[in-house]
Amino acid sequence: MKFTPQSLFWLLLPGVLAVACRSKPEPQLPTLPNIVLILADDLGYGDIRAYNPDSKIPTPNLDSLADQGAAFTDAHTPSAVCTPTRYGILTGRYCFRSALKKGVLVGYDPPLIEPDRPTLGGILQRAGYHTACIGKWHLGLDWPRKDTSKALVSGDPWSAVHTDNVDYHADIGGGPVDRGFNYSYIIPASLDIAPYCYIENRRLTQPMTGHIAGQNAPRGVFWRESDLQEGFELGNTLDHLTKKAAGYIRERASTGEPFFLYFPMTAPHTPWLPSAPFRGKSGAGDYGDFVAQVDHCAGLILKALQESGLAENTLVIFTSDNGAHWLPSDQEKYGHRANGPLRGMKSDVWEGGHRVPFIVRWPRKVLGGVRNNQLICLTDMLATLTEAAGADRPPGAGEDSHSFLKALLREDQPGPGRPPVILHSVDGVFAIRRDEWILIDHPGSGGWSYPGQPGDPQMQLYNLDSDRGEQDNLLESRPELAAELKTELEKLKSNPSR
Repeated sequence: MKFTPQSLFWLLLPGVLAVACRSKPEPQLPTLPNIVLILADDLGYGDIRAYNPDSKIPTPNLDSLADQGAAFTDAHTPSAVCTPTRYGILTGRYCFRSALKKGVLVGYDPPLIEPDRPTLGGILQRAGYHTACIGKWHLGLDWPRKDTSKALVSGDPWSAVHTDNVDYHADIGGGPVDRGFNYSYIIPASLDIAPYCYIENRRLTQPMTGHIAGQNAPRGVFWRESDLQEGFELGNTLDHLTKKAAGYIRERASTGEPFFLYFPMTAPHTPWLPSAPFRGKSGAGDYGDFVAQVDHCAGLILKALQESGLAENTLVIFTSDNGAHWLPSDQEKYGHRANGPLRGMKSDVWEGGHRVPFIVRWPRKVLGGVRNNQLICLTDMLATLTEAAGADRPPGAGEDSHSFLKALLREDQPGPGRPPVILHSVDGVFAIRRDEWILIDHPGSGGWSYPGQPGDPQMQLYNLDSDRGEQDNLLESRPELAAELKTELEKLKSNPSR
């Protein structure tokens, strides 16, 4: 039989196609990683057993996350309270450079993030990410007024009992969707600060038809009087928001588009309201049970990633916005050290106010079971995640943000590590951390633990390598170093190091 070139081609074609199909390379992971940032609210350095084997609280999901990734041991929030830390995370900028010099916002305060300020969400959005914020916002909102000539809220803004001038039926601006997020589902502030409601994008999800009296007993079961949204339950908020966040992950799995989920939890901040399955699960009372629920909810987010087939290409970060509000009487009662070996607590410029757990899992990129002692600050999230996503960082964005991606990936870092970190207390007290040294520009804690007494040294100098508990003030023995750090602090306050 004589074969023409055409007939020979058609005879060999099936075999060629079969070989080609067999030799087709395995599908590769998308270039851009998904990013999930879980921010606990008032969780201490010593609450998670991966950081404190003596913790009275079971935290199996976060312990497993630490086993699978890197646990940073020298991570710090820029502030010892929540609003300034959240500003720092999303802008890469110390909050004292903004309009808020100390304290936190209340629920009806205007937006703190400036309208033209580049944010982490916005930068990733421009790089091709779908961005979502689900959880506690606490960065201010543009609440619409019925009468613009009158005050938005009359009376005490903390209690916010008198809210007759708030137009709950109109669009609410200044929130996540106006600051770099495609989608948001939030509560305005902490779960003990009015008003109590869910806002989806710019609208309330249900009408504000109710009112709730305040409560302050037993310890930690505290909230202020407030207007209340129809169907809103304080004790169901953490579970509800977790379900929303997990649902978002499952929805995005079908799109093939990279996403950034910012999930700022409402717990274990007051009110300590663990749901029924977690009551009695810890040895640290309502607070410990609530932390156990936080661990469970973090596990549900990880489960959603796994079941959606996204875990292998998702960078997950778990951390806290400041230390735990754990009193000496709480420690004595339960024998639990929520802030581990650190001095002080939430609000303080001492270590217990701002050194926090920080866990990163990034399969194929970050080695599992690693303890990383690199000094980092949560303002560094903008620079690090922007670099991890290969995104362009706008000029002037994140002036206090320094990427620790090389440290995360355990690559060699030529030259010095991170520049000094500025730390800030609830009362506006400053400290500077450089290498193993911390200088506190105040005689006391700068917060709720200890105001200082007459005769106390006006500054504090500690070597954290040898004295993590900050008990030995070396101000008198190292005056030259103290003066040098003080000068550097003042310079950085005026001029960012970037």
